[in-house]
Amino acid sequence: MNDLLSDKDFETVHDILVEQLGVRSDQLTPEAHLRNDLGADSLMEIEIGMALEERFSVSIPDEQLENIRTVGDVYELLAKLLGSRSD
Repeated sequence: MNDLLSDKDFETVHDILVEQLGVRSDQLTPEAHLRNDLGADSLMEIEIGMALEERFSVSIPDEQLENIRTVGDVYELLAKLLGSRSD
């Protein structure tokens, strides 16, 4: 999964997810479902989005944030946003 982001960005996202979700690092597999597996609620998902926006200076449209279901989705979305920022 970390082939989408630089190692530094991957670790930053990983740390944000651990902090916001209150889970162990080893629980953050790409397939882990934010709500079903990690106990996220809608407020936590918004806080994750805000933390990513602040840390990476990106804007995450609400409709894209609503489509995030798994940890892998978070990494993919951020990679897409960072990639489009450099175009």
